[in-house]
Amino acid sequence: MKYGIVVFPGSNCDRDMQDALQHDMNKEVVMLWHKDKDLSMFSTDDCIVLPGGFSFGDYLRCGAIARFSPMMQSVIQFANQGGKVLGVCNGFQILCESGLLPGGLLGNASRKFVCKNVHIRTADGDPLQIPVAHGDGRYFASLDVLDELENGGQIVFRYCHQNGKMEELSNPNGALRSIAGIRNAEGNVFGMMPHPERATSPLLGNTDGLKVFKLLGLN
Repeated sequence: MKYGIVVFPGSNCDRDMQDALQHDMNKEVVMLWHKDKDLSMFSTDDCIVLPGGFSFGDYLRCGAIARFSPMMQSVIQFANQGGKVLGVCNGFQILCESGLLPGGLLGNASRKFVCKNVHIRTADGDPLQIPVAHGDGRYFASLDVLDELENGGQIVFRYCHQNGKMEELSNPNGALRSIAGIRNAEGNVFGMMPHPERATSPLLGNTDGLKVFKLLGLN
């Protein structure tokens, strides 16, 4: 699998993602400038990544301006053709703004920027320790959309205690139903607030991020 990483003005996790994919996962990576449009070097077996950061300074809603970058039109087309797309943190916000994922990300319930290790888990998996760093990570959607995500198995990660149990204190931002990551109905577009690329190296004392890529089928 080859990866393309879209770089927006204000991206600050693009090189973290590149390093994790290239050096820790031994993947081929192409850096993509947001003003370009060409994705012809990628097949639907490959993956386009929207990294974390503060695209366009988050001067409107987070990700709202980035959604209109020329490259995003190509990413939307790529996703609609079945290509894999991963959005992390700001990238998750952009996916929601672009309509590739439902719902949206609101300001943290604490009204504070949160930067720390948290634990997330799948419906039937062990808890993984993954860092978060965001001020607008509170996932929100209508009740109908939340039920649709639940019934379709589209909630891929939820915040949890280190023992795997769901509890309010383990939710770092107040996200509804402790949602940390979702996928689209087709299963090829993924968005998550935690940063798996910051947990892929023994030098960092944490390789749980590698398990995230594997669980999403992006390894």
